[in-house]
Amino acid sequence: MDDSFELSSIASALKLHGVNIVGEVSKGSSAIAVQRTLHPNILLIDMHYSDEHSIAIARDLRLEDPAIGIVILVPCADLRLLGEVHSELPESSMVVLKNSITTIAALCDVLTQSRLVVKEAPPIWINGNLALSGKVSESMMSKLTNIQIETLRLLADGLTNAEIGRIRFVSEKAVEQIVSRISQVLNVQPDRTKNMRVQLVREYFRWIGAPRH
Repeated sequence: MDDSFELSSIASALKLHGVNIVGEVSKGSSAIAVQRTLHPNILLIDMHYSDEHSIAIARDLRLEDPAIGIVILVPCADLRLLGEVHSELPESSMVVLKNSITTIAALCDVLTQSRLVVKEAPPIWINGNLALSGKVSESMMSKLTNIQIETLRLLADGLTNAEIGRIRFVSEKAVEQIVSRISQVLNVQPDRTKNMRVQLVREYFRWIGAPRH
């Protein structure tokens, strides 16, 4: 976790529940260093909008230790919103919808389950007290296409239609049409008193669990 307050808070809470925390880090490179020196049994990682890719970090640690349990906290079911790819999740990893875990005891249960690494087993999605199959988790995903997701993320980065068009090698008019389609799928209605782009970006940040101001 790269939020120092959240990192220390969760670590302290887990310690109170008997979990032996051998390392607390905020970067992937530090996680690799901790693994090589302290050999943890479980990796708990917080996935969010970041320059670092949580799945890549998890896969690197799994390569270092094939038996390590992996628990990934996610803010939403559609990992594309965070620039991640569902199919790249490590086998046997536990993917937890963050807002569904209401107690540290529940998180501890997931941590315990994560140690049962089964080769070639698909990731398990955890929504509250429910373990979801891959097909069920896919049904929770947005109806947006990959192109629409990519465009929405670029909007959230503050890019204009012209800038997005240059990045995606399409015309500005094509970008306008994609943005219009996104608004239809998300049922964001045109309103002369509100900027459509601002409304779409607000929806995006709401989905990924970012604070709204």
